[in-house]
Amino acid sequence: MSERETRCYSGEVRAEQQGEQPTHIIGYGSVFNSRSEPLWGFREIIKPGAFDDVLGDDIRGLFNHDPNFILGRSASGTLTVSVDDKGLRYDIVAPDTQTIRDLVLEPMKRGDITQSSFAFRIAHDGENWYQDDEGIVIREINRFSRLFDVSPVTYPAYQEADSGIRSMKAWQEARDSGALAQAINQRIGRERLLTLLNA
Repeated sequence: MSERETRCYSGEVRAEQQGEQPTHIIGYGSVFNSRSEPLWGFREIIKPGAFDDVLGDDIRGLFNHDPNFILGRSASGTLTVSVDDKGLRYDIVAPDTQTIRDLVLEPMKRGDITQSSFAFRIAHDGENWYQDDEGIVIREINRFSRLFDVSPVTYPAYQEADSGIRSMKAWQEARDSGALAQAINQRIGRERLLTLLNA
């Protein structure tokens, strides 16, 4: 995959202020091993380790993924991203401006903004498609190639979904045409040959 996608999670962001310290926006852009809500005919699961290659990216903290409302940036030290057992955690030192206080911080403190999102690109070999026992199509993401931004958001808008849909359709076509089974058999054959050669 080479295109940018965004995903949103509920109840994963809050604003905190201690004394006279700057307000921090703390949230989870992603939660591991949890099925997403239904997307466009599939559900996603993000696996631990998926963010390992992108934590050093120059990541922005934006409001609603809007570059006009930048809240922080990893290169400037006003945004920190990390991974823990739960998922991708971020901590933004919010700008002390009236616009950000009115538009972002006060609605967060009131509980009006409770969702968090992130924009990403999946690595070329970073996804695995399968159908579970209940017939639900699952896209398992195990590696990202780029993390663009993390964002508190007002709506769980899944913008720019075309690449995810195209990826699912390619998997379905390969499965339905028998190409997937053929590719699996060829891989098994190559592995057996390598085992024999190395014996």
